[in-house]
Amino acid sequence: MSAPLWAAVTALVIWAGLLFCRGRFWFSDQHLSPPVANLAGRPWPDVAAVIPARDEAPTIGRAVASLLAQDYPGRLDVFVVDDNSTDGTAEKAREAAEAAGAGDRFHLVSGKPLADGWSGKLWAVSQGLAAARDGAPDAAYVLLTDADIDHDPANLRRLAAKAEMEKRDLVSLMVLLNCETPWERLLIPAFVFFFQKLFPFPWVNDPTDSTAAAAGGCMLVRRKALEDAGGIEAIRGRLIDDCALAALLKARGSIWLGLTRETISLRRYDDLAEIWRMVARTAYEQLGHSILALLGTLVGMALLYLVPPVAVVWGALVGEWDLAAAGAAGWGLMVMAYFPTLRLYGRPAWTGLALPLAGLLYTLMTADSARRHWLGRGGGWKGRTYAGPDPKAEE
Repeated sequence: MSAPLWAAVTALVIWAGLLFCRGRFWFSDQHLSPPVANLAGRPWPDVAAVIPARDEAPTIGRAVASLLAQDYPGRLDVFVVDDNSTDGTAEKAREAAEAAGAGDRFHLVSGKPLADGWSGKLWAVSQGLAAARDGAPDAAYVLLTDADIDHDPANLRRLAAKAEMEKRDLVSLMVLLNCETPWERLLIPAFVFFFQKLFPFPWVNDPTDSTAAAAGGCMLVRRKALEDAGGIEAIRGRLIDDCALAALLKARGSIWLGLTRETISLRRYDDLAEIWRMVARTAYEQLGHSILALLGTLVGMALLYLVPPVAVVWGALVGEWDLAAAGAAGWGLMVMAYFPTLRLYGRPAWTGLALPLAGLLYTLMTADSARRHWLGRGGGWKGRTYAGPDPKAEE
């Protein structure tokens, strides 16, 4: 067997293994149940929503308004932490709260300068949680959400029902990301697909499996479970804070992660550079800053996403039809696995043929993430740069 044919067959075998042996990750079938009218006679728990916001004026108003418009039978208090914004974020948040008639349910927290050893987002979250302890002491849950999320009116009711009825310490949603511009259509569904492949949601949702992950845009957290696990301080230096929080809580209890079509992200990625920065900020962090993990990822991505289409083209050009057939079979399994995610985003099945191009771009982004880290620019976001996690935060 020639080396090209061996590579194509290997890619085909791996894709078959992924489809049948990796927790049905590609089904994209983990969704919240429809809203329920009651909790089997129990009262709906109070909730405190915490929104860290740094220069989020374009979206914070809609995010706040969507929370204050929740069809939630319990009490919901909203705490916006203005993390030293310079674009009028606080004013936009206040205006939205006043327009919604929030009254004493809205709280604006002025963020303090970033403390040593903390990531910027988690430092803001910690201040929001501290304010919530005083302003909403009876809240059994905290909803950690971003300043660019438009929550469906029934979102909190469904999250709370899931947490209460299944005794989950964390219920998280990967909200529907924006998918309108050409680069978004190419790369955003692929991002969601890759995330599901890395953290199969059925494994995350299985209390007996150690796989843990969450999506930081929407996380309902049981307050006592968070406090018992050491609070947000336990992960204060982590840049991939959502998955770190999921691992922290799953070590002691049960978590759930799912998809949604109703609650959406307002953040747009108008060009490739914006998506590139988003991925390069944390990709090498996800690999634990390990060169071996980086090399393995680069080789693995090339084998899975580049070898099949290259085998098809090369095999057809030189008349090696066994090579072309192996490549076509691997490419076909790739597209089949991708289809449920494309359907979630309203994209036609044939666009799955472009997944190898998305895979190539994400491979380059991962390599660039390592390059930025080595140059001392790793984790850069909104004017802040993080060299890596604080070792003390791991203790």
